[in-house]
Amino acid sequence: MAIEKTLILLKPDAVQRGLMGEIVSRFEKKGLKAVGMKLVNVTKELAHTHYAEHKEKPFFKGLVEFITAGPTLSMVVEGDNAIAVVRKLVGATNPQNADPGTIRHDFGMVTGRNLIHASDSAASAAREIALFFKKEEIIEYKLVHEKWVYE
Repeated sequence: MAIEKTLILLKPDAVQRGLMGEIVSRFEKKGLKAVGMKLVNVTKELAHTHYAEHKEKPFFKGLVEFITAGPTLSMVVEGDNAIAVVRKLVGATNPQNADPGTIRHDFGMVTGRNLIHASDSAASAAREIALFFKKEEIIEYKLVHEKWVYE
């Protein structure tokens, strides 16, 4: 079993559309555990750091404007192979190409308003969690049902 932590951001469109509870519930129902969660107004500085790999791409300016346009729910979840599990639940970047049953397919319409960000690797998860959370904001605890979810 490979217990991992990963970052999930529910972008301003998910927050404004009242989808936070529904989306968080999908991760919990899959057996993932929220170990950090808060609403954040992402600053331009934080957006530039978070999306640094896209700095030279034509969509970068719009991406920064969008992620800073309203509150974002920042969440760290933990579980067995959490990074892959989360990315599978999230779906393809373009909601039109996302598999039915994924968050982006079920709630998204266009790539630029695709509701959610999820770390794509262990290295990205560690870097992104450190950007959005202080160490003391990540809570370690056991859920009573963990013995029923994991072998």
